[in-house]
Amino acid sequence: MTDDNSAYGTRKFQRSRSHFADRITADGRDGWPVAEGRYRLVISRACPWASRAVISRRLLGLEDALSMGIADPIQDDRSWRFTLDPDGRDPVLGIRFLNEAYDARESGYPGGVSVPAIVDVPSGRLVTNDFQQITLDLATEWTALHREGAPDIYPERLRDEIDDVMRGVYEDLNNGVYRAGFATGQKEYEEACTDVFRRLEWLSERLAGRRYLVGDTITEADIRLFTTLVRFDPVYHGHFKCNRWKLAEDPVLWAYARDLYQTPGFGDTVDFDHIKRHYYQVHTGINPTGIVPLGPDLAGWLSPHGREHLGGYPFGDGTPPGPVRAGEEVPVSGRP
Repeated sequence: MTDDNSAYGTRKFQRSRSHFADRITADGRDGWPVAEGRYRLVISRACPWASRAVISRRLLGLEDALSMGIADPIQDDRSWRFTLDPDGRDPVLGIRFLNEAYDARESGYPGGVSVPAIVDVPSGRLVTNDFQQITLDLATEWTALHREGAPDIYPERLRDEIDDVMRGVYEDLNNGVYRAGFATGQKEYEEACTDVFRRLEWLSERLAGRRYLVGDTITEADIRLFTTLVRFDPVYHGHFKCNRWKLAEDPVLWAYARDLYQTPGFGDTVDFDHIKRHYYQVHTGINPTGIVPLGPDLAGWLSPHGREHLGGYPFGDGTPPGPVRAGEEVPVSGRP
């Protein structure tokens, strides 16, 4: 987030690098060893970067090992806040605002307060806000705590290809929609919007004959693409002016997105209400009225996708995750 929500759309957009890049690893080389129950993942269901971690945690079955705190989608200029919890405090960390965990780690830190964030529960200190690395470590460093049947979402033999695909998707699409939406000039906006749709067209061609982005199972690449696609029509098309066409108007990408949405671990983590209210009510520099549109109609997310004929095995040799953990269900208001 920025220091002032009204600044969105009024100054040139540049994504901050994650200032706290410590890693939680099996050998604890950064001083943070993997340990069941020690850490808390703080997320917002509105945030695509945080949603990656939510999906990974669920697919890998880390719910018992890594607890999760859910922030209000409407953060204020102080920080992400825990107003969804009783008394407005996170029940595990006991804090009202996420910046309290940041301040416990370091005062005067650059880059603002972002999610996902992993906090050390005993000390209340932030460990990492490195959104690019968190999910990779959940997949590779937390394996001792994975559920039985957890899929390999970052298989070693495919990592070079996965990394290459993710790099282009991040630059042009994941981050590109923000460059378009927060642009302060016509040329800046047009260049970013062109990058967004060029990458979408590339993805549509790639996915026309294959069910998943890399290999024949779901990988980290699919998770990172999904969290942008699921937000495209509800917020990026209108709010961020990425409106050459809607996701629902591309038969390949629309079917691919629905396929993932209907896969356990994906759609059951998505809260469309949080997504829409966050973008339209927080970005007051772009949408000063704070009015949240009624559309689009979400019913289509549950319609048949027809991509089974492309083959592939969603979880590889693994199994689907079980039911959503009690207390972590998406409210009816956020579902189709």
